[in-house]
Parts: sequence; C-alpha cells; structure tokens
Amino acid sequence: MSSIDIPLEDKVLCALERNPRLFRRNLRFETEQGRVTLLGMVRTYYEKQIAQETLRHVEGIEEIHNELEVTWA
Repeated sequence: MSSIDIPLEDKVLCALERNPRLFRRNLRFETEQGRVTLLGMVRTYYEKQIAQETLRHVEGIEEIHNELEVTWA
C-alpha cells in the first residue's frame, strides 16, 4: 500500500500521535479534500504552533486551519 492509498485522516492522526510534544493532548481535526482543520485545546501557543508544524509536511495536505484554543486551565 502506497502512502497515496492511505486516507488523509489516518495520516493526520498518525502524525499527531507520533509527536511527543503533543502526547496526551485532546486534539481533534476535520479533513476535507486536502484541507485539515485543527480543533481542541492546548496549554500554550507553542503547542498550538507545534501541532500545525507537525502536519505541514504530511502528504495530501494542501491547507491547514489552526483553530486550536490556548487555555491556561
């Protein structure tokens, strides 16, 4: 199975789960025709940026919308 055959949702989930800086974060995402929208909450702006950068080089993603909210709680 080539990486082209792997659904985009699986590629995104795998990339986020492999990043140790995002371990155990409650991140959600939606995908639609090469567009990924990140949803959920993170504790810092750094984590928000890391989540986006993690997906930047995933094959099949043409656009990333980072709607993660930074919460101090």
